[in-house]
Amino acid sequence: MWPTSCHIRQAYPVHKGMTNRVLVAGGTGVLGRVVVDHLLSSGANVRVLSRGRRRVRHSDIEHVCGDLRTGAGLDSAVSGVDTIVQCTEHVNHLVAAAKRADSPHLVYTSIVGIDRVPFGFYRRKLADEELIAASGLPWTVLRATQFHDLIAVLLRMLARSPVLTVPAGWSFQPVDVREVGDRLARLALGEPVGRAPDFGGPQIRPMRDLARSYLAMVGKRRPIVPVWLPGRAFRAYRAGNHLTPEHADGTISFEQYLTEQLAAGTAPYSDAIHDYLHLRRAKERS
Repeated sequence: MWPTSCHIRQAYPVHKGMTNRVLVAGGTGVLGRVVVDHLLSSGANVRVLSRGRRRVRHSDIEHVCGDLRTGAGLDSAVSGVDTIVQCTEHVNHLVAAAKRADSPHLVYTSIVGIDRVPFGFYRRKLADEELIAASGLPWTVLRATQFHDLIAVLLRMLARSPVLTVPAGWSFQPVDVREVGDRLARLALGEPVGRAPDFGGPQIRPMRDLARSYLAMVGKRRPIVPVWLPGRAFRAYRAGNHLTPEHADGTISFEQYLTEQLAAGTAPYSDAIHDYLHLRRAKERS
């Protein structure tokens, strides 16, 4: 059973019947699958868009293929939907297709701090937000902090070395993907709000502290060595520009997440990695 937040329920009530046709772009991904589950439990008719045929856990959803990079198949994908939830990258062609259709409500998933941390990827996300806001479409943007899954993958990779190095002075506010998916589904089932309040995890934790906790829970011993990283982007991270302490709305801690993952015997992003490798091998064979 997925945990929910009373704050989410009060701030974003579900208006059943108001929106019932929802396209989830990237609905087979880590976040998209959670959004799909929440939408289905709310009685919405769900259509999932992905680049190729991928594993879908529900038989009562429509799966369509389209390419967000080229725009192929998007006109058919957006036809007849009330809302689009964007859980993946590349919005230009999707925005254009939505404008050619019936101007559905576009809900975009973004990242806290993209206007304060000068990473190239963040700049692209910010440009996407600006494109959506200027499109004339009804829109909602939700910025969230980094998922527990991402922090766990990073630490798992770093822990392969005999010495676990972490960026000096960095902290994170990891949030559970299930709670972000719940918030996105509720936004999709409500009126457009423009920039929604940011959504962050329940705790701001130094990277060294997260690494220590990860090692203890997976039963590894490594010396943890902070490394100073130069540059404007890394300075912005040390300043906490990717954090949202005033919106610590998540309830699931990093340790709770890891406990569930270890008990289930699953690795973060394992499904996404499997699907990616499967698609890549199929492409190489063709």
